Amino acid sequence: MHRAQEPHAAAPNAEKPATAAPLHAAPLPAASLPAPPSRRLISPSLAALLARYSVFIALVAITLLSLVLSFTDRSAWLIVFCVLFPLVLVGVFDITQSEHSLLRNYPVIGSARWVFEALRPYLRQYLMEDDLSERPFNRDERSIVYARAKNQEDRQPFGTELDTYSAEYEWMTHSLAPEPVAHEPFRVSVGGPACAKPYSASVLNISAMSFGSLGRNAIEALNLGAKTGGFYHDTGEGGFSPYHRTHGGDIVWELGSGYFGARNRDGTFSPERFAERAADPQVKMVEIKLSQGAKPGHGGVLPAAKVTPEIAETRGIPMGEDCISPARHSAFSTPAQMMEFVAQLRELSGGKPVGLKLCVGHPSEVFALAKAMLKTGIRPDFIVVDGAEGGTGAAPPELADHLGMPLREGLILVRNALVGTGLRREVRLAASGKVTSGFSMAANMAIGADWCNAARAFMFSLGCVMSMRCHTGTCPTGVTTNDPHLQRGLVVPEKAERVESYHRHTVHALAELVAAAGLSHPGELLPHHVWHRVSPIEVKPLDRLYPFLAAGALLEAPDETAYGADWQAADADSFAPRAAVGPRRAA
Repeated sequence: MHRAQEPHAAAPNAEKPATAAPLHAAPLPAASLPAPPSRRLISPSLAALLARYSVFIALVAITLLSLVLSFTDRSAWLIVFCVLFPLVLVGVFDITQSEHSLLRNYPVIGSARWVFEALRPYLRQYLMEDDLSERPFNRDERSIVYARAKNQEDRQPFGTELDTYSAEYEWMTHSLAPEPVAHEPFRVSVGGPACAKPYSASVLNISAMSFGSLGRNAIEALNLGAKTGGFYHDTGEGGFSPYHRTHGGDIVWELGSGYFGARNRDGTFSPERFAERAADPQVKMVEIKLSQGAKPGHGGVLPAAKVTPEIAETRGIPMGEDCISPARHSAFSTPAQMMEFVAQLRELSGGKPVGLKLCVGHPSEVFALAKAMLKTGIRPDFIVVDGAEGGTGAAPPELADHLGMPLREGLILVRNALVGTGLRREVRLAASGKVTSGFSMAANMAIGADWCNAARAFMFSLGCVMSMRCHTGTCPTGVTTNDPHLQRGLVVPEKAERVESYHRHTVHALAELVAAAGLSHPGELLPHHVWHRVSPIEVKPLDRLYPFLAAGALLEAPDETAYGADWQAADADSFAPRAAVGPRRAA
């Protein structure tokens, strides 16, 4: 018995897919067929051209229309024409120029790219970035400096905004029996037995920034602030300028490879010129710059066009010629000769402290310096370690981002070289790199620094807004420019007061941290006072994260330390290692 077919059931294969139309199907109407190319009104290439130029074409049309209508009684059209006609000229220039393909293809509207690119740093800084995400200094770091410089409230309510479980979080341990907060400024005595004129330095000072890189008003404000606050002002390698002298603040004269202010006509070191300037009572110490964190191992050239009469006088260079800073010194070629140069400068300066400044590179070279101190019996009075975090100097991105050792690792390495050779008591150690707060100072001092230097933080105190134009000469706040019109915005007495105020409040914040830790001086801080979060579930004090050598360890058993191979490769008579460090390249 057969089941009756349901009335609505479709028979198998009753319907064909739409794509499989039968051959005898009715032809499509002619109107639905695509027009042959010959019948199209506008070719695709012309349509694309009109689309790209549509804004410019519309702009020209409206401009012409407004010109015609301006001859009527409606004067508003004349205003429209005056506004739009310059844009038409911009469009004509865009079409005819050959440098930028974007502007040739999209006249007028293509310029919006450059407008937004120019505004990008400001849009990010003021509208889009949160308080903790900017680099190299976030909004919170800058706000601390601004508030302290202006004597404004720097306390924050409602707890920390930092993620205390992130891998970057650090803190100091505190005591259940805190000490009273010190009211006297912390000082550090610099100068060994060979010094006739030791110097008492503040624990926070102005790091190296040259006249020329900074404008005259900025230099004057920094120096006046240093004099008022009782801390020193490093000249940078650009020399001891008249603007460093105006207010009489303490000066550390940095002597780079160009020997500016103490050089012969051929660029070599001049003992006579050095002795003349170093005798100035305002010069308290001399610093030999070996390298800097912004561009270690790299020289520099100031083009002749930028050499002003003031810069030429300060640096002792001729007008009309490029000013060259070589990548290395000509006054010495070995670590031992460097120590002899230190002794020469100390004698020529009348017994003032002489030190070194470097960004750490090859570890073996740091140990070579220590070996040279032991061999010659000559010690620099201090060493300033500059971090590869960079500073005020502009550099190619490869050098700024990937050359040199960051401050913490570099500082620990130099500390270990001095402690491991028994030299630490004779050589002071300073840290320079991204110092903005009392905690950043305390962390540096806990791992070995006697004092800290800051450059960009003091620029913020002058009014710097981190516009990232330091190398262009167009600094909007007049800090890093020699343009007299832009410098006019930086009023020396007012900004000097901010420099002093920032220093005073920050050193006081350091004093509060030290007291909370149960200590009386930052020199008592040790690595175990600072803890670092390694992961969300693990934290360690710094002395369990980094190697800290015991006194004399490199002399007694260097191979038992983490630096055995570098120590063996170090040579007091050569910066080149005398043995291979690590595996050799395969042949």
